[in-house]
Amino acid sequence: MKEFQITDNEAGQRFDKYLAKLLGNAPKSFFYKMLRKKNITLNGKKASGNEKLKNGDQIKLFLSDDTFAKFSQQEQTARAVTDLDILYEDSDILLISKPVGMLSQPDDTKEPSLVEYLIGYLLNNGSITEEGLRTFHPSVCNRLDKNTSGIVAAGKSLAGLQELSSLFHDRTIHKDYLCIVKGILTDNKQIRGYLYKDTKLNKVTISKIKIKDAQPIETRYEPLGHTSHMTLLRVRLITGRTHQIRAHLASEGHPLAGDMKYGQKEFNRYFHEKYHLNHQLLHAYRLTFPELTGKLATLSGKCFLAPLPKQFLTILKEEHLEESYYENLE
Repeated sequence: MKEFQITDNEAGQRFDKYLAKLLGNAPKSFFYKMLRKKNITLNGKKASGNEKLKNGDQIKLFLSDDTFAKFSQQEQTARAVTDLDILYEDSDILLISKPVGMLSQPDDTKEPSLVEYLIGYLLNNGSITEEGLRTFHPSVCNRLDKNTSGIVAAGKSLAGLQELSSLFHDRTIHKDYLCIVKGILTDNKQIRGYLYKDTKLNKVTISKIKIKDAQPIETRYEPLGHTSHMTLLRVRLITGRTHQIRAHLASEGHPLAGDMKYGQKEFNRYFHEKYHLNHQLLHAYRLTFPELTGKLATLSGKCFLAPLPKQFLTILKEEHLEESYYENLE
C-alpha cells in the first residue's frame, strides 16, 4: 500500500488528473477501475475521480509494489547545480538574474537550462522533494534568449507558477530592457508591426503590414543617452514575441550591438574588436508588478532590478554612457 498527502502544489486539481501524473504509465481505464474497486481511495472513501483535491487530503493506493513501480516509472526530472543569482525568493516564486550563455528552458541540445538549475537549487534547499516532483515541476514563466541576460521569474509552488503565468499572459507585469543600438535616437517612441517566425531557421522577419501567419507586435523605447554613433535605450515590451526587440529595432534601422542574427556587420565589428563582444547587448533589467491580491499580494506594485553584467557596464563606461545609465536606473 502506498499513501500520499496532498500539499498546496497538488491542491485544486481533479483527483483523476493527479492520478494521471502519479501513475503516468497507466491507461486511464486502469485507475478508474481501481477507483471503482476501492483499490484507490480518497480520505479512506470510494471516489469517482472528479473530486477537487484539497490540502491535507489522504490518498491510498492498495497496489502491489511491482504494479506501482510499473505504472509510476517516469524519466527522472532533469536537474543541475550552479550558483544562481537570486534577486528575490519567497515560498511561491523566485526572481533570478540569468547570465549570458544560459538557456531559459530545455531545448534539443540537452544543454542544462535555468529550469534544471532551478530544480537542483530547490532540491538542495529543501523547498521541493523527489517525491513531490512526481506531480509538480517548478518552472520559469518568461523566457529570455540564451545570450540575453536579466530577470527571469519562476514559480516554486503551483499557486506561484499559475499566478505568475497569468500576469505574463495578461501583460499586466512590465518588462524593461536595456540595450545599445546603432545610430542616434533622441525621442521616446512606440513602434508597431507584424512578426513572422521561421521555425526552421529560428529567425523572424518584421513587416509594417499584415502578412500571412504574422503576429502583431508593439515595442516602446526611451533613449537614455547617445554618442556620435550609438544610443543607450530602455525598451518596454508591450507584446512579447520571439526575438522581438532585436528584430523590431533592426527593422527600424537601429540594430543592437553584438547581434549576429539581426545586427549590422560593421557595428558589430567595432564592439567585437574593442570589447570582444560576441553576443547581443541586451539585458532584461527591470520587472514591475501590478497591484495584486491573493498569493502574490506582498509583491503588489513592487519593482525589481537586475544589475548589468560586468561587460555591459564596461562598455557603458568606455563609451561615456555610464552616467546616462545611472541617472535613469530607476
